[in-house]
This record gives sequence, structure tokens and C-alpha cells, in this order.
Amino acid sequence: MKARWILTPIMTGLLLVGCAQSEESTTSNSEDFEVAFDGNIEHVHGMGYIENEEGLYLASHNGLRIYRDGQWLEATEHANDYMGFNAVADGFYTSGHPGPGSMMQNPIGIQRSKDGGRSLDHMGFEGETDFHHMAVGYRNHHMFVMNPQENSQMGPGYFHSENEGEEWQQVSGSGLPSEVSAFAIHPSDSQLIAAASTEGVFLSEDGGDSFSPLTEDGVFGTAVFFNEESLYFATYGTQAELINYTLETGNEQSIDLPDLPEDGILYIAQNPLQKEQLTIYTAAGHAFIFEDDNWKQILNAGQVEQ
Repeated sequence: MKARWILTPIMTGLLLVGCAQSEESTTSNSEDFEVAFDGNIEHVHGMGYIENEEGLYLASHNGLRIYRDGQWLEATEHANDYMGFNAVADGFYTSGHPGPGSMMQNPIGIQRSKDGGRSLDHMGFEGETDFHHMAVGYRNHHMFVMNPQENSQMGPGYFHSENEGEEWQQVSGSGLPSEVSAFAIHPSDSQLIAAASTEGVFLSEDGGDSFSPLTEDGVFGTAVFFNEESLYFATYGTQAELINYTLETGNEQSIDLPDLPEDGILYIAQNPLQKEQLTIYTAAGHAFIFEDDNWKQILNAGQVEQ
């Protein structure tokens, strides 16, 4: 199977359309907001662990789905089409489009939640921009975005913010190919930014001004994720691969994967409370958690597995 196979589901998934207090700032208690879920999860646009909520959050076409303590849950409110989703230690940042019954403008610009999605705070660009490509530092909340077209604060291109989006600095992004599918920014050092693209995986050490390739020609970069010590990145050449790249030394370690025939990794996440728990989500809608020295499947073609 040629590497070009993986491009279609990646780009299709990413392009599907679906700081004052938001109109959606109603707060619900956990019993009302999170209920058991036993359905299908479609069009996942981001995935990550929220430390304060002790759960794995998946941003879907119609709201949040949560995996916690071996059980699947869904959020009963704010069924927004979350794009550019980034989990952080105390919540998440996202863009996208409002769900049914929402009073938010379309697109929703950049929104932040500090309570697992129960409420959303506007951070700008409502009614202007849907940021499909956005990365946020897990600890420092520094932001990196690709702006697709001019809005009230930015022209098109790459922008970096170190103060919660109050100010944006344009960076050149030199060395990046034209088709980028994902960005990641280091949890606490925002000079380190990674990109997955149709021409491989790229790393910036100067806050996005310039990028250098980490992979050889002939492979697609499909996913990127930082922890403090490493960059995890996924590629697809003739098959899916997952690499742990040590930032200090540049050493690369290939990670054994479950059987993924004609499938590739779209999202990577690591549990900050249990670092041995590495989670992957694939183009075919499968998700696996590595625990107890084995990959445990928790989604099968989008269907949850309890």
C-alpha cells in the first residue's frame, strides 16, 4: 500500500466543516454534564488528557466524548463541532463551529474551557476564523496557529502568542511544506514546535520562524505530540510507524504498534498522571491505549469498547 493512501482520510477529517464570558457559560455539575455513552464517535478532530479532570477527551463533530477509568462518557451540553482542539493541564482550547441550539457565532473563533467543557470563554475571532491548525502548550498555554485568511487581528500565515492570545506575533514558518495536517508545541518551551505534513515531520527550535525535517523523503507525517523530554511523531510510508524522538540527544526509538492494516495514526496523547499510558487514534476510527505492556483497543471503527 502506497503512502499516498493516508493523505485522503487525514485531509478529509481535518477539513470537515461541521476574553469575555461566552454565552455558553452555564455550569453544570458532573452528574448532569457527563453521562454514560455506548455509541459511535465520528469525525474526531483532536484528542488529549486533561490532568485536572483525570480523563481522555476526544473532540468530535458533535461535542466531547470522554474516556475515564475504563468507561466512556459523553458531554450532554455544548455539542459543538470542535476543531483545532488542544487539551491542557486545566482544560482545553479549541476552535470550530457552534452546535445545534448554540448562541455562539459561526465560526466560534478561539474558545477556552477551564472546567472540562461545562463552560466556554471567548478568546477572540468569533464569527471570523476557524483555526483548524492550532497548537497550545500543555503547561504554559502559549499558542501557535496557522491563520487561513485575513481577520481583524492577523493576515494569513503563522502566528505565535505568549499571553493567552492578547497579542500575536507573526513568524515565517520557513521550511514548512504547503500541506500541513497538524502542529504541536512543547508543554513549557514554546520555542519548540513540530509539524506533520505530506512531506514528513518538521521541527522548529525558534518558535516557528524556521523548520527542519526530521524524516526522510517518501513518508507522510501524520501526527505529532510533545511531552517534556520527547517528541512523539507518527508517519506513514508503507505502513504506520510511531517514533519517540528524544529532544536532548536526538535519539529515535521506534514503538511497536498494534496491527494497523492500511491505517495511520492521526492523534497521539499521553496521560500526565500515568505516563506509561500512551494513546493513539487512527484514520480508520480505531483508538488504543498502551497499558500493562499491551495495546488495549477502546474504539473499533468509531464504536466504543467498554
